[in-house]
Amino acid sequence: MRNPKNVLESLTSKAASKDYHYQRLYRNLYNPAFFLLAYERIQAKPGNMTAGSDGKTIDGMSMKRIEALIQKLKDFSYQPKPARRTYIPKANGKTRPLGIPSFDDKLVQEVVRMILESIYEPTFCATSHGFRPKRSCHTALQHIKRNYTGVKWFVEGDIKGCFDHVDHHVLVQILRRRIADKHFIGLIWKFLKAGYMENWVYYNTYSGTPQGSLISPILANIYLNELDVFMAEYSKSFNCGTKRKINPAYKKPLDVRRGKQEWLKRNEAKISEEKRREVMAQIQELNSRLRSIPYSDPMDTEYRRVVYVRYADDFLIGVIGSKEDARQVKSDVGTFIKGHLHLEMSPEKTLITHGSDFAHFLGYLIAVSREQNSTRTKTGVTRRTYVGKVKLYVPKEKWLNRLLSYGALKIGYDKTHGNKEVWEPVRRPGLIRLDDIEILNQYNAEVRGMYNYYRLANNATVLNSFLYVMKFSMYKTFAGKYRTSMRKIIRKYCHNGDFTVSYPTKNGTKSVVFYNQGMRHNDKVVVTENPDIIGRANENRRYTRLTDRLQGHICEFCGAETENIEIHHVRKLKDLSGKAEWERQMIARKRKTMALCHSCHVKLHNGKLD
Repeated sequence: MRNPKNVLESLTSKAASKDYHYQRLYRNLYNPAFFLLAYERIQAKPGNMTAGSDGKTIDGMSMKRIEALIQKLKDFSYQPKPARRTYIPKANGKTRPLGIPSFDDKLVQEVVRMILESIYEPTFCATSHGFRPKRSCHTALQHIKRNYTGVKWFVEGDIKGCFDHVDHHVLVQILRRRIADKHFIGLIWKFLKAGYMENWVYYNTYSGTPQGSLISPILANIYLNELDVFMAEYSKSFNCGTKRKINPAYKKPLDVRRGKQEWLKRNEAKISEEKRREVMAQIQELNSRLRSIPYSDPMDTEYRRVVYVRYADDFLIGVIGSKEDARQVKSDVGTFIKGHLHLEMSPEKTLITHGSDFAHFLGYLIAVSREQNSTRTKTGVTRRTYVGKVKLYVPKEKWLNRLLSYGALKIGYDKTHGNKEVWEPVRRPGLIRLDDIEILNQYNAEVRGMYNYYRLANNATVLNSFLYVMKFSMYKTFAGKYRTSMRKIIRKYCHNGDFTVSYPTKNGTKSVVFYNQGMRHNDKVVVTENPDIIGRANENRRYTRLTDRLQGHICEFCGAETENIEIHHVRKLKDLSGKAEWERQMIARKRKTMALCHSCHVKLHNGKLD
């Protein structure tokens, strides 16, 4: 069997040829190395310990299980289990459906996802940023900052129930343009039609990508890439003019200034110093006036541009032109989405916004600066730096609602001062029973999460208010835990100005401090090829790779040599009490997995392994 990485590289190398049709893809699903690679990539996700509709989890993974799965794929008897549907709350108070597939289905889906990504990722447009390697919300926002300069109108696009209404027939037609393997296409059909279970009642799926499926993101990108390609072609026909005409209001004082400069140059030797200073003052006054007037004509009808970016089913279009142009763009895009993709734009979320107002995209407020402020360049030339530039802002309701959802803030009203809002940081009872280090780590994770997402904002410093409330909520949580005053907690834990919690380790005492890096604007974006590798570098060592342990034929508890190794998984190490010997071994190795023979694995689940 070929190395799966070599197979994927071979698929990628042929992606650039639009006329190339991929055949015999399905046979890659007979390769156990593909499933081992898929297992290695997805094994660390906590959701794998949640059972699907078949009641199975990642626990007990074995080569025997993989071989049984491959046999079903070979004789075409494989049928994905319906996903177990549950609902998770959304920020607006509504709920979002979430599907929990069987882990065996997740393995097959990950192999299919890797194959599809190798084929389609090189062909996707640069304007797409969702669910792609080396791309994120931040890269989409950076794309806007680079390419939306001077935009007059925003069209905020949102596709109504996109992932629930993907037309299966349209999607398969798109896949068949590149893939000429009926068995591989048939497998994708099976996933699309697998259905779901809710309260033990089976429901068919007639449209949409499978909720919670590992292949849903890549299938959605393949589907919506049609919109990306349409926008690339549409911009070619929409755009006109190479340069805006000069603003008549700017040209007149510009000509006057040039005339005075020429006069001064010709007569500098003849005029007095007083006259020269007078003319120079007039030129400086004209320069100041020119810096307050747009250089190009904002009403130039012969210059138009449209720019576009998409993240998942949200997109933002920028239009340099009239409001009527923006309306036309919105209409044309809506017609394409409805006619070709059989989807609809969300009327309440698809808005036309003026560039100087705030457009909403990916949780940020986006506006085009109209500031006329000038700065001096390195060469000594004074220029307007900010006019027409895109600026990003943190919406107040985002960090305020986050504080309220954490239970870290209580808002009261002072009736004596006209019902003025009074903010009070409060303790969080749900954290009081945790260890000191766990409480601190929880606050740090929440603070860093908020800052890391909104650090691109020009007004990122407003998050200092968020930081302030979180800090005092933490003080009160510690005070509530030890039934003492906040002042005594600060005196006990604060060292050199930092709130510090120390804890013992094998190598001595270690300390963790409360977040103290500030809330400064930082627009540097670094996206690694595979973020999951960070913090799991040991997996690259031969002796610690999970797949090698699975194929090692040695039980890590009793030492027996056997062909039937099963991997025992736990959700979190801290859930282990350490009373049983196998628990103590997992804690000592700092692993959430343990390779066991079938006998030891059965004893473990029966509570008899010690």
